[in-house]
Order: sequence, then structure tokens, then C-alpha cells
Amino acid sequence: MAAAETFKTTVEQFTTAGNQAFKDSVEKSLAGLNEINAHSKKNLEAVVASVTAATKGAESLGAQAMAYSKKAMEDQVSAAKALSGAKSVQEAMELQTSWAKSAMELYMAEMGKMGETVAAAVKDSMKPLNERVTATVEKIQSVK
Repeated sequence: MAAAETFKTTVEQFTTAGNQAFKDSVEKSLAGLNEINAHSKKNLEAVVASVTAATKGAESLGAQAMAYSKKAMEDQVSAAKALSGAKSVQEAMELQTSWAKSAMELYMAEMGKMGETVAAAVKDSMKPLNERVTATVEKIQSVK
């Protein structure tokens, strides 16, 4: 009987230890899955934020391009009216030269502003993604 009692106790201890190990393993796995899901959610949120920033940048760039086009067209009409009123070839050349210079200055200034808009849009759209990459690298390094 003592051998049977010892065997029974050993089996119970083994079963209890096995059940606890299984429970710990399941809890650890669930915690890991929750962490992966949270990480994936944050990644998706970063992508959405990135696309939103890029869209805002594109809208801003489009608005700038439209404003520039309107201004350039108005300047061309004004220059054409001034040219039609020129009293001499010399005056016409001076008006044409003046208009060309101002048109080029306006173009260069606008290209600079558009370049800044593009750079800001790229920076803003990459920021959330860079933050997620940094968080992932930090997580990987903390696991090591």
C-alpha cells in the first residue's frame, strides 16, 4: 500500500506541475499575442498617420500650384495689356524684359516654397513610421 500511495502522490505532483507549466505557457503565449496585437495596431496607426500627413502635404502643394498658376496668368495678362500700349519698340522691349525678369523671380520663389512644402510633407509623413521602427528596434534590443 505504501508504494501505491507514493505512486499516487508522485502522479498528483507530476500532474499538478504539468498543469501549472501548461497554464504558465498559455498565459505567456496570450501575453505575447496581446503584445503583438498592440504592436501591430500601433504600426497600422502609424501608417494611417503617415498617409494622412502625405495627403495634407499633397493638398497644400496642389493649392500652392493653383495659386501660382493664377498669379502667373494674371501677370501675363497684365504684361500683354502693357505691351499692347507700348509707344515704341524700345518701350516694348523694356516691358517684355521687366515682365520676364519678374516672371522668373516669381517662378524661382514659388519653386523654393514648393520644395519646402514637399520636404515638410515627407518629414511629417515619415515621422510616425520612423517612430515605429525605433520602437521595434528598442523592443528587439530589450529582448536580447
